[in-house]
Amino acid sequence: MSDQPLEQAVTAGREAEIARLAAAIDLKDPGTILRFGAAAQSRAQAAADAMLEGAQNRETGEAGQTLSSMLSALRGFDVTTLAEKPGFFQRIFTKAGAETVAIVQRYEGVRSQVGVIGDRLDTHRTRLLEDVERLERLYTATLDWFHALADHIAAGDQVLKRTDAELIPVLEAAAAKEGDSLAPQALRDGRAARDELERRIHDLRLTRQVAMQTLPAIRLIQENDKALSSKIQSVLANTVPLWSQQLAQALAIHRMREAGAAVKQATDLTNKLLVANAETLRIGNAEARKELERGSFDIEAIRQANAALVGTIEDSLRIAEDAKVQRRAAEAQLLACEQDIRRALTAARVPPPAVR
Repeated sequence: MSDQPLEQAVTAGREAEIARLAAAIDLKDPGTILRFGAAAQSRAQAAADAMLEGAQNRETGEAGQTLSSMLSALRGFDVTTLAEKPGFFQRIFTKAGAETVAIVQRYEGVRSQVGVIGDRLDTHRTRLLEDVERLERLYTATLDWFHALADHIAAGDQVLKRTDAELIPVLEAAAAKEGDSLAPQALRDGRAARDELERRIHDLRLTRQVAMQTLPAIRLIQENDKALSSKIQSVLANTVPLWSQQLAQALAIHRMREAGAAVKQATDLTNKLLVANAETLRIGNAEARKELERGSFDIEAIRQANAALVGTIEDSLRIAEDAKVQRRAAEAQLLACEQDIRRALTAARVPPPAVR
């Protein structure tokens, strides 16, 4: 089997649990086979619900929208446009600083808006961090679920090996002897129970594959939440203070311009810095968004791989089932032939006719 190395990696601490699970299987009681691993499989729905909740996390979407609102507010008050207005400095001189006062008033309004958005972003960041911790607990629970399924598979394999090595040979030997008319039926029941257990173990393997794919999916969602939380922290700690600082510098330069034209070079340098900062923010935001959107492509690749795997498994099951039907048909024909021979031998009470 392709997953045999994984099943062999059972630690000594889990051997007792595997032995307990194996002891609970009674091939003479079909109910123990049907119930085997059912409790572990039932956890698949809980994991799926938790993953769906994480994938549809409204907090992530709202945080992204709020972050976009913050960046829009900062871009909406672009200090670089102040120097582009024709005759700006002349209007400052003629209006005795009225233009600067208007800029300060507008800045106060934008700053108030940024403060409100900043509080919302901080709330979103706190909730995102809580989601990261929740996903960590979900990852731990899913890992426990994965180990529980592995324990059931290992226990079932142990029972299958003992059945093939001990029970089936004994039943076959009893069926081969004459005198016990129920021995063939006992052999058939034993084989049927053995095949049912094998199918049950295979079903558990499929469930374990789901658990295995759930683990990286949880990590992807968790990484997206952490990346967005980190971006929010960066905006609050770096972008907003830098925006305020640069605006304050620009206003100081405008006031200095009233005293003389010597500050013009400093104003030009500030404008260049603002342009460079805007470009850096744009590039950084684009890269961060690309990283945030990577998870959807990775999950789609995992789904395609899983679909191919499911198709392979279904093909294998169908081929195995067809082969089993053919073997059963052959066994029925062999049994009929054997019975014909026994009847012929039983009826042979007179000597056969002479050969001519």
